[in-house]
Amino acid sequence: MARLPRLTLANLPHHIIQRGNNGGEIFVDAQDRLVMLDLLREMARRFEVDVHAYVLMPNHFHLLLTPRTVQGVPHFMQAVGRSYVRYFNNRHGRTGTLWEGRYRCTVLQAEQWLMATMVSMDLNPVRDGLVQRAVDWPWSSYAHNAGLQSDALISPHALFWALGNTPFARDAAYVRAVEAGLDPDTQEQISHAALRGWALGEPDFIENLQQKTERRVKRQKAGRPAARTASVHKD
Repeated sequence: MARLPRLTLANLPHHIIQRGNNGGEIFVDAQDRLVMLDLLREMARRFEVDVHAYVLMPNHFHLLLTPRTVQGVPHFMQAVGRSYVRYFNNRHGRTGTLWEGRYRCTVLQAEQWLMATMVSMDLNPVRDGLVQRAVDWPWSSYAHNAGLQSDALISPHALFWALGNTPFARDAAYVRAVEAGLDPDTQEQISHAALRGWALGEPDFIENLQQKTERRVKRQKAGRPAARTASVHKD
C-alpha cells in the first residue's frame, strides 16, 4: 500500500518523530545534541515555527510545534535534517543516510492532546530506562517548562500559559502533570497516531480537518473527502 502523504496545517500543533536508520544512534555525545538544538532554534526562526517541547533521545527525537504557515513544517524539517546529517557525517567520518526514512507527523487538537503529548515526550527517557525521573534527562524541554532554566528554543503554547496566573503556578502545574504521568491507553493513542500519521482529536475536530484535505486524517470507513485546502507533502 502506498504511503499516505503527511498532513500539515498552519496554526495547529504537530507531534513529530524522527528516528535513526536501523535504530542507530543519531547523537553520540553532548556536542551532537547541542548542534541539533542550535539548528532547531535557527530553523524555527527562519521558517516561522513555534517549538513547544522537544526531547532528544539516543536514536530518535520528538518535537511538538506549531507552524505559522502551511509550508513551515516540511521546510523546517528538511533544513534541520539536511544540515544535521552533513554535520554528523563530517564529524564522525561516515557517509550515507542517517534517518530511518521520512519523519513521522500527526496533527493534534490542542485542547485535548497538547499537554498529554508534552508529558509523554518528557517521560520518554523514563519509559526507556535512561533515567528515573524526567528532570534527570538534560536533553529535553522539561527543565524549561518546569521553571528550572530558560531555553530560547521554546515558545510556550497558549494552553501552557493557561496552567496558572503566575510563572510559579504554571511551572508547578506542569511538574504535577508529569509526575502524575499518563495512563497506558493515552500513551498508546499518542504513539500510534504519531507513527501512523493520524490526527488526534474529538470527532468534530477530525471532521473539520477532513473537510480541508483529500488526505485521510484517521483510520476510517471509505468516503470522499472535501476539496483540499491544506498542504500535503510526499518528501
